[in-house]
Amino acid sequence: MTKFGVIIFPGSNCDLDAIYVIENIVKRKVLKIWHKDRSLPDIDCIIIPGGFSFGDYLRPGAIASHSPIMKPIKEFSRNGGLILGICNGFQILTEANILPGVMLRNISTRFISKKVKLKVLNNNTPFTNLFSKNEIIELPIAHKDGNYYAPLEMIDELKTKNRLIFSYCENPNGSVEDIAGILNEEGNVLGMMPHPERAYEGLLGLELGRKIFESIVNYLENR
Repeated sequence: MTKFGVIIFPGSNCDLDAIYVIENIVKRKVLKIWHKDRSLPDIDCIIIPGGFSFGDYLRPGAIASHSPIMKPIKEFSRNGGLILGICNGFQILTEANILPGVMLRNISTRFISKKVKLKVLNNNTPFTNLFSKNEIIELPIAHKDGNYYAPLEMIDELKTKNRLIFSYCENPNGSVEDIAGILNEEGNVLGMMPHPERAYEGLLGLELGRKIFESIVNYLENR
């Protein structure tokens, strides 16, 4: 049975949301992993949650990218382990050079917290296999530095290799090409700014976020 690990940094604030979804909605085992740990337990997928790791000093994710846990996370990635970075987790993955590009200040320079519509650009991934291609879904965002940027040649490569996974239907932050989520070259690491762990049942007003976690389980348990 699939086992998840949730990385916790000082300032993480969406870790409990991710743990709740995994334990109570997709009903799989989840382990808490502290950022000072120097090894990973026996897990199948890592979640790097949202929040304000180390108070977003320097740049969001910059200090966290040098935490001891990042060395085994990079090795986990190189060995094909699945990693989902959400919001601050996406920022950490770019700062650690696990994913390309940088996260800039929102074009409005303001913190944005609202629901947004996204298009699923690629459903042939471990994270999106239960969606339909070009399906429109709605998830919440909550960030001040979600403006994704990469050089033109990298954007062209992301497009050519189908590594653009989610795009905003109405761009809230200025991200180049409306990018809301990207995949690494090997296809086992996803970074996304919207929060699927805050959208798992109708009571919350949104529920399609759960399908990202269910897609991970579907992929791992049916390979």
